[in-house]
Amino acid sequence: MALTDTKIRNAKASDKPQKLTDAGGLYLEVRITGAKLWRYRYRIAKKENVFALGEYAREPEGETEAAKAARIAHGSLTLAEARTARDKCRGLVKQGIHPAHNRQAQLVGQVAENANTFEAVATAWIASRAKWSPYYRKQIERTLRVDAYPYIGTLPMRSIKPAHLLAIVERIEGRGAATLAILLLQWLSAIFRFAVLKLLADTDPAAALRGAIDRPKVSHKKPLSKTDIPVFMKALSSYGGYRITVIAIRLLMLTFVRPGELRQAEWKEFDLNAALWNIPASRMKMREPHTVPLSAQAIELLRELNKYSGGQDYLFPNLRTPKTCMTITTLNRALERMGYGGIFSAHGFRATASTILNELNYRSDVIERQLAHKEKNAIRNAYNRAEYLPERVAMMQAWANLIDDMANPQSNVTPIHSTKQQAA
Repeated sequence: MALTDTKIRNAKASDKPQKLTDAGGLYLEVRITGAKLWRYRYRIAKKENVFALGEYAREPEGETEAAKAARIAHGSLTLAEARTARDKCRGLVKQGIHPAHNRQAQLVGQVAENANTFEAVATAWIASRAKWSPYYRKQIERTLRVDAYPYIGTLPMRSIKPAHLLAIVERIEGRGAATLAILLLQWLSAIFRFAVLKLLADTDPAAALRGAIDRPKVSHKKPLSKTDIPVFMKALSSYGGYRITVIAIRLLMLTFVRPGELRQAEWKEFDLNAALWNIPASRMKMREPHTVPLSAQAIELLRELNKYSGGQDYLFPNLRTPKTCMTITTLNRALERMGYGGIFSAHGFRATASTILNELNYRSDVIERQLAHKEKNAIRNAYNRAEYLPERVAMMQAWANLIDDMANPQSNVTPIHSTKQQAA
């Protein structure tokens, strides 16, 4: 006769273990201690086996689904749940699989799954990206360490849901860093795609959150005009900060490289006799080597700078930690003290040079090559890099002369002329 919950509850311990049979191989063992344990008897290869399903639990009242799942995971089963577990075991037995072996395999798989935490997979993803610049790598590592690992770092990859990630990016957006939130969401998506390829995850939960954070409207700071440059140069000459910072700003004006390319510049990249600065591909945004012709004015500044930092790797070492380079904050803080806070940034020298040189009719291909903007056409890209250097040398010297001329109208420097005027 099949068991009932009442019969199980009324079963009392005796001086010998008891077996209360249900059906289909399921029975309840009542031990002399009073413990009531579920057992499943089955045969494989004509040999009888017994599998322990768990212990008996009375039907709880008002139990939540989460509490029920936790109880079952700990092996505490009601009569109905024991019958369900028996049916699953019967399905395995029909396939010739011992339920105990199956449980052991699941346990091993779960242990392996638990080892594939988000932090472990993210670390492997970062290690696989050899072409990243050191700065970009540190930016990602720091963001994950501060904003992701404390919340999902120890979670197995397959247990992370879109809700986990949404809470992270909304937290960042809430502190006014919407752009960083969007970047982190992109990085999270890349980590999960990496995990899917490595069979460590099934889906990318970040994909469901595209558009969850509104991209802030970009407000580009205006470049300096020809009439702004004399005022700027006067403010720079009156700047009371470190001379090294002044030289950095002057070199940004003269070379119009990206601020990071200048800040991380090393002395080994410069050939002052040839008047060339060769930036390796690893430090360029487009991951291609870039040559910067150096004007006479730039050479003069570099020779002066050599007296301050010539014995170190970086042209602009960090004053607090000399083994690292100057930060972008140093440059922008100097511009703030000069009265350009919120008006102009260190990156703006590129737009300044591009705007004025285009107005003076220098060839756009030459200007774009000097800005290290990548030509989409591979053949033209190779041609530009090989053939425009003489024009860029002349343009960079003329640009430096123009800055001097505008900074000191009383000087004898010959002002720059447009290429059309030169041709005439």
